[in-house]
Amino acid sequence: MRAGYLGCFTALCMLSLMIGAGQLHWSQLVANESSAWLTLTASRLPRLAALVLTGVGLAVCGVILQHIVRNKFVEPATTGSLDAAKLGILLAMVLMPDAGSSGRMIFALIFSFAAGLIFVAIIRRTRLRSSALVPVIGLMYGGVLSALAEFYAYQHNILQSMQGWLLGDFSKVVQGNYEIVYLILPVVVLVYLYAQRFTVLGMGEGMASSLGMNYAATVVLGLMLVAVTVAVTVITVGAIPFVGLVIPNLVALLYGDNLRRTLPIVALGGASLLVICDILGRVLIYPFEVPIGLTAGSVGGALLLSLIIRRVR
Repeated sequence: MRAGYLGCFTALCMLSLMIGAGQLHWSQLVANESSAWLTLTASRLPRLAALVLTGVGLAVCGVILQHIVRNKFVEPATTGSLDAAKLGILLAMVLMPDAGSSGRMIFALIFSFAAGLIFVAIIRRTRLRSSALVPVIGLMYGGVLSALAEFYAYQHNILQSMQGWLLGDFSKVVQGNYEIVYLILPVVVLVYLYAQRFTVLGMGEGMASSLGMNYAATVVLGLMLVAVTVAVTVITVGAIPFVGLVIPNLVALLYGDNLRRTLPIVALGGASLLVICDILGRVLIYPFEVPIGLTAGSVGGALLLSLIIRRVR
């Protein structure tokens, strides 16, 4: 079955390389046309690499947060992490305008990590009668952080710029301005190495401690990995919703919650979903392009609604 998934994913990647405003055909590559190879190496391949890594990172982030909070309806967008990263980037732009992508990423990482710690602390101290209130609290928390970011952007006259570059968009990904996204690779490796610990983490603090695991240290590690991924993603392509929410739920529904077994499928599913959404964005109003933040929101929202309806039934 995994071979079938890999085959479908490979077909999606090949299709993604051929679609775009500039015409590109395999015959041009076989004929060794310089313009075709330039388009492939400078634009199409970097874009595909960014799509795959971003999809993998967001899906893995969703899995980590869901095990930490023990709730299936949380992801970076519903825990305040994305909004905190946005606030951190805005502060970096104003306080350190010459810092570049690395400086902004550090600010985003710090703010995202701090927001994750605060969210987990809020959930642990709040006795909730329904698990559905967890993402609601996260959305409220994120709304406060987003309001602070927008007020700060308004004060410094960068509100319009902020709204533009935070909308998920891969159209500006070219060779030389996306390589920071490769930081997602060590994050995924670490998550796989600690997969068993995160699985135990999802059983609760009491069970994890009784099995000899350092609960607090594992939570901090998970939140740090999420913060790195969120910071890198927002810096590179902006905010993309639903990937970390929908894919882990679909995989858990089909294969269970053992991360050691399901993590490769989660990663492949996240990458496939983003590639599909990107292809849709490029063909809907061809030769123009719909930002992937909109297509991912539409497709992810529809999938989430179908999951909710299935659970109710």
